[in-house]
Amino acid sequence: MGLFSALLGNAGAVNQEELVKQYGQLLVDGEEIELGFKLIRDTFIFTNKRLILVDKQGITGSKTEYKSIAYKAISRFSIETAGTFDLDAELKIWVSSEILPSITKQFNKSVSVYDVQKILAHHVLNKV
Repeated sequence: MGLFSALLGNAGAVNQEELVKQYGQLLVDGEEIELGFKLIRDTFIFTNKRLILVDKQGITGSKTEYKSIAYKAISRFSIETAGTFDLDAELKIWVSSEILPSITKQFNKSVSVYDVQKILAHHVLNKV
């Protein structure tokens, strides 16, 4: 788990114990949370089996959607780095053979889009 341990210093990374405490009920037998990133109110969770997207909705954030995407279902993804005047980076993920990206997320500077891309590439290319 060296790759993932090296990334835990990122300001946007969430402590693994905190992720297990908050989202452990979503895991199946043998599934482990490896790393997570906080994006304002939303969270990206990388497990050894899938990507879980936690989307807090509404003004209070009391309504939550949990999207589960098996790495083998991700056909491609792209990152767009922040520019001089555009302070947000962007991640797009295509699931299966969809023409438009299934998921588009904006990242502020507290999260390195390169770190997210590295972990996603690790899992997608290995098709866990």
